Amino acid sequence: MAIGNTSSSSSSCCSRFWSSALRSKRLVSPAEKTARDNSGRGLSRRLGVFDLILLGIGASIGAGIFVVTGTVARDAGPGVTISFIIAGASCVINALCYAELASRFPAVVGGAYLYTYTAFNELTAFLVFSQLMLDYHIGAASIARSLANYIVSFLGIFPVFKDNIPAWIGHGQNIGGVLSINILAPILLMLLTLVLCLGVKESSAVNSFMTVTKVIIVIIVICAGAFEVDVSNWSPFVPNGMRSVFTGATVVFFAYVGFDAVANSAEESKKPQRDLPIGIIGSLLVCIALYIGVCLVITGMVPYNLLGEDAPLADAFKSKGLKFVSVLISIGAIAGLTTALLVGLYVQSRLYLGLGRDGLLPSIFAKVHPKRHTPLYSQIWVGCVASILAGLLNVKILSHILSVGTLTGYSVVSACVVVLRWKDRTNSQVSSAKRLEGIIFLITVALSGFAAGLLFHYQVSFIFVIAAIVVAIGASLALHFRQVYGDSVGFSCPGVPIVPSICIFFNMFLFGQLHREAWFRFVILSIVMVGVYATYGQYHADPSADENIIYHEAPVESPR
Repeated sequence: MAIGNTSSSSSSCCSRFWSSALRSKRLVSPAEKTARDNSGRGLSRRLGVFDLILLGIGASIGAGIFVVTGTVARDAGPGVTISFIIAGASCVINALCYAELASRFPAVVGGAYLYTYTAFNELTAFLVFSQLMLDYHIGAASIARSLANYIVSFLGIFPVFKDNIPAWIGHGQNIGGVLSINILAPILLMLLTLVLCLGVKESSAVNSFMTVTKVIIVIIVICAGAFEVDVSNWSPFVPNGMRSVFTGATVVFFAYVGFDAVANSAEESKKPQRDLPIGIIGSLLVCIALYIGVCLVITGMVPYNLLGEDAPLADAFKSKGLKFVSVLISIGAIAGLTTALLVGLYVQSRLYLGLGRDGLLPSIFAKVHPKRHTPLYSQIWVGCVASILAGLLNVKILSHILSVGTLTGYSVVSACVVVLRWKDRTNSQVSSAKRLEGIIFLITVALSGFAAGLLFHYQVSFIFVIAAIVVAIGASLALHFRQVYGDSVGFSCPGVPIVPSICIFFNMFLFGQLHREAWFRFVILSIVMVGVYATYGQYHADPSADENIIYHEAPVESPR
């Protein structure tokens, strides 16, 4: 009898778990529910299209534009320009997927988590959030330490500070392999957290000023360097073959990451359906243009094999006697890191806000300040977590496990575009069998991309890479011919399902290029978060709760 009761109880628990894990958030029309913009529990809509573009640029371009361009050029030569074009093209098609979903879900915060919750299920959405959030937490701490390092180095220009600032203030005082004391990084994080707590208007003003400053400096650097270009340095353009160019593309792909931050500002956008796609794609195109300009200048000024390792762009200008440009580069790097950190903290708080509203996290994360209209507790939480990591730990040792969340998020968002377009030939809902078949094809594309990346990483015969590509093409064609696709509300990603399938394949290809530690991190974190969901999330989450902000489909804005 006891054994029977235990078995029955275990079966009941499993049944409840899967029932909760597989539920999704329904996409309803404005006629059914109205967004509660005036309820006092929502955020304040203050961001225009220009603010959104600057938000995306601020998140994407940090100090890397002055460093990554040169370090990759040491291997790819002038062909680094092609690397940035390839990576930029890949990001553009990812951005098209984000733009469609941002247009379809303009009401509230959530980004990739919200899209996954609606297209797939609750557990998958929670896992996507956890992978993204670990990247954000570690990334914020790493950027804060880099910013502190740059500030201290910049102060070294002045004699009163040169060699007089202790390492534990800005550069970091290592204590063993893991601990590293840094006082300035947490202070910077707390200051930026304070700015974000004041309101989106104030934080947007800071981001706009710093981003415009950064862009102006990059343009000055490009123009000043253009007069020092020797076109003979561009020959041969691809000295080490196309393999180095493609390898470079996998590295510089992450230099564009950040445009997705715009999608998380949906609840604070004045006209989300119109402005979000413009902000996402517009910011990315500006970043591509700036990166290409810097690549052409740095490889034209100095032969690629003579570029420095730590500060290649600054060294190139010093070699031409333009030391003042090196000072500008330092200021640009500080401005770039500041905006990247500011936007990163902003995005984290909005994601916590979304999960707090849905009950997957404690309700304190869902509270919005009645006057400032900011998620105060979520903002303070992410600032404190980043401050602890930045102030006490040597986060550089964790760099190998970064980018997992970004690639996971991008891949799932691309899959969401495909899933949300499915419809039956006779009604608007696709059958369960057809849906399962489509998901299997999507998983096949993803696994083929990962296999191709793994084979390329370990330099296995290219025939096997081609075989993986052929399998992915077959699955993509099956998606195209075996499913029926409807139209999207607002902005539409072209070429569905082929374009999203290309995104998934390339993102998973990059996933296969990561260190083994990153793969272990993905598996271990997923297992841990399934446990968290099983013990807390499944009992508190309620997608249809009345107190939740309604995730509704955007009405089509009338032309003016």
